[in-house]
Amino acid sequence: MSYKWLNKVRWDEYGLVPVIAQEASSNEVLMFAWMNRDALTKTVELGEAVYWSRSRKKLWHKGEESGHIQKVLEIRLDCDEDVVLLKIEQIDGIACHTGRHSCFFQKFEGDASAGEWLAVEPVLKDPESIYK
Repeated sequence: MSYKWLNKVRWDEYGLVPVIAQEASSNEVLMFAWMNRDALTKTVELGEAVYWSRSRKKLWHKGEESGHIQKVLEIRLDCDEDVVLLKIEQIDGIACHTGRHSCFFQKFEGDASAGEWLAVEPVLKDPESIYK
């Protein structure tokens, strides 16, 4: 089934739209992912984030393996209608498959000639214990 509201989204040539998951309580950006029409429809229907996994080529209900579900509180579309923002509640506080709160845990330090990426956020749960 195709809903009219889905036509407002400017899908790319692969039928995808970039999605930012932002924690509603802190406004922290937790992750970036992709959605197709089915993923966005399922997200609206379930009230939980469902993404399109480009590597697995299938829908991915966030937390289906780990239990770290994202409850969707609000869905927004940017001014160009080509990026979706999910305001979410992150269950158990872990959004990243590395066991961290956010996927954006690496910070650039230094300058252009001698800079490096440093992990600045702690691992909250060992990924080995999450994905058995």
